Amino acid sequence: MADPSTYRPRTGEIPEQPGVYRFSDPHGRVIYVGKAKSLRQRLNSYFADPAGLHPRTQQMVFTAASVQWTTVATEVEALQLEYTWIKEFDPRFNVKYRDDKSYPWLAVTVGEEFPRVQVLRGPKRKGTRYFGPYSHAWAIRETVDLLLRVFPVRTCSAGVFKRAGQVGRPCLLGYIDKCSAPCVGRVSADEHRAVVDDFVDFMAGDAARFVRRLEGRMRDAAKTQDYERAARLRDDIGALQKALERNAVVLPDATDADVFALAEDELEAAVQVFHVRGGRIRGQRGWVVEKVEDVSTPDLVERLLQQVYGGEDAGAATGTVPREVLVPTEPTDLPEVVQWLTARRGSRVDVRVPQRGDKRSLMDTVAGNAKQALALHKTRRAGDLTTRGLALQELQEALALPEAPLRIECYDVSHLQGSDRVASMVVFEDGLPRKGEYRTFNVRGDHGEDDTAAMREVLQRRFRRYLEDREQAGDLEMGPDPEDEDAVVGPGAIDPTTGRPRRFAYPPQLVVVDGGAPQVAAAGAALADLGVADVAVVGLAKRLEEVWLPDDDHPLVLPRTSQGLYLLQRLRDEAHRFAISRHRSRRTKGMTASELDAVPGLGPARRKALLDAFGSVRAVRQADADAIAEVKGIGPALAQAVVSALAPAGRVPAPGEAKAGEGDGPGAGQGVDMATGEILGA
Repeated sequence: MADPSTYRPRTGEIPEQPGVYRFSDPHGRVIYVGKAKSLRQRLNSYFADPAGLHPRTQQMVFTAASVQWTTVATEVEALQLEYTWIKEFDPRFNVKYRDDKSYPWLAVTVGEEFPRVQVLRGPKRKGTRYFGPYSHAWAIRETVDLLLRVFPVRTCSAGVFKRAGQVGRPCLLGYIDKCSAPCVGRVSADEHRAVVDDFVDFMAGDAARFVRRLEGRMRDAAKTQDYERAARLRDDIGALQKALERNAVVLPDATDADVFALAEDELEAAVQVFHVRGGRIRGQRGWVVEKVEDVSTPDLVERLLQQVYGGEDAGAATGTVPREVLVPTEPTDLPEVVQWLTARRGSRVDVRVPQRGDKRSLMDTVAGNAKQALALHKTRRAGDLTTRGLALQELQEALALPEAPLRIECYDVSHLQGSDRVASMVVFEDGLPRKGEYRTFNVRGDHGEDDTAAMREVLQRRFRRYLEDREQAGDLEMGPDPEDEDAVVGPGAIDPTTGRPRRFAYPPQLVVVDGGAPQVAAAGAALADLGVADVAVVGLAKRLEEVWLPDDDHPLVLPRTSQGLYLLQRLRDEAHRFAISRHRSRRTKGMTASELDAVPGLGPARRKALLDAFGSVRAVRQADADAIAEVKGIGPALAQAVVSALAPAGRVPAPGEAKAGEGDGPGAGQGVDMATGEILGA
């Protein structure tokens, strides 16, 4: 670990303006991002007395090797830049709220000619109206199924919609009156749009109007003794009321708010949020976050709002940022947060702590859910933080490492009798998988079934990249940018061509291979050939879960109850799973390969067009260039390239030749100029 005094900037160099700063480790990897009203005051607090810092902050300061900063004009800009950097660099010492799932939304594609109702997850899309989020997709489908009686809007995919129009026959929903069937012209686009608008208004909270309208129609039908229609309208009213009952009324009808609550201890915090739209609870979400930095409750609330509403899609759908945000404690910089959220929404947003009334009662309910979530999390992961630290400490002591292996990489090779050989690299940091760093390798050498040779090749490729990236990174940002007087930068690992981190520029403290003494020897030899001496290598044999070290005749046997052994097993199993998954994908792709795949310039769409026109590769082989050129999207030069690729080995037919294989054509090794169609000599 670095001494903070070795990279502490001079006080006079640090500006007093607001800005965002980031600490980086010796390899240039950003490990912490923060913002400050006064950069000088905040950064000096890290270096004045490191011994007096919170233990997690102290660990961050001693892990770092450099600090950089960027000044901004306002504190609102600092808030936005901080979020951007946290999202880009994913620093491990920052608090990050993570769901274990992507919550579903009820989406209406109002931007299409014939809008569709569907369940969507992930980033918001333009031209789509969203309602939710919901806890489960089945809750959305049950609600939509009830509402289709009254609002028969389209729910089918584009393919189903197109096929129904081609055959002139609607799908089952069209026959049972749960779709107005615009695909076959039963209603016009304008009529279908009117139904969609009513559906959207109902979901937005204007429900009473539709219930009153249906009740009036039901009474009119009863007066005219049209009892069958009156009964259908009665059932429609029941369907609307049942759909409304699924969302409890908790606040006045015009209330749109997100209600947040926290339950925390020294190590973790649980967050719950209820999404209230039109006075009804439309959805619920929850997170549990580890306090990897010294952070107060107001700071937690600010980070929470920053990450919930800071995404690129946060303002893409109306209602994503509500008019009110109710929180248990005011965030640290309340005026800046309000100004930032108002800009995201496009209209005024109130962030406040409810003190009394219905909103306070709802806040108490949300807080109760947060306490239950934290208790359940601790029951499931009792002592998890402690055991992870214990596992790393046990590995450090058992393997005689100079420091705890905070970054561990594990490798495995997968193949089927030597074919489609792939290798996996999985990464654990601080005892947890870092899936964004996972990599797979296609083994290039012809090693047959020799896994040790394949392992040696993969490790040499990985660490050769590390040495190259480290050398290039060492020449980057070695001093202040002459055009930026406000930024102080240190050695980095950012690729100047892409602006992204060099993924292989960060070495592990420990490499684990799946196997025993032969695999470990191959891995050790690979690192020795490259001169990498500061990375430890071990192997985990499956038979007796023995830990093998290079140049040792006898394995190291860890106790069965060892947390270090459990961590190695998780690494080995994850690498094995990832390698098998990649191998199956590659093998499946190879089984569906075609001779047409090798034709330059012939992409998937054109290959499909050829097979649709001729029916098979054999029929394409029997066709001449003129016939192939008649297929849409294929010109004369590409047609000749197809004929050449499918010709018998040793000859390439000339342009205009009747069939592949007839007459004398150019010799082997010749090709086709894609621009002119001319045959090129070897």
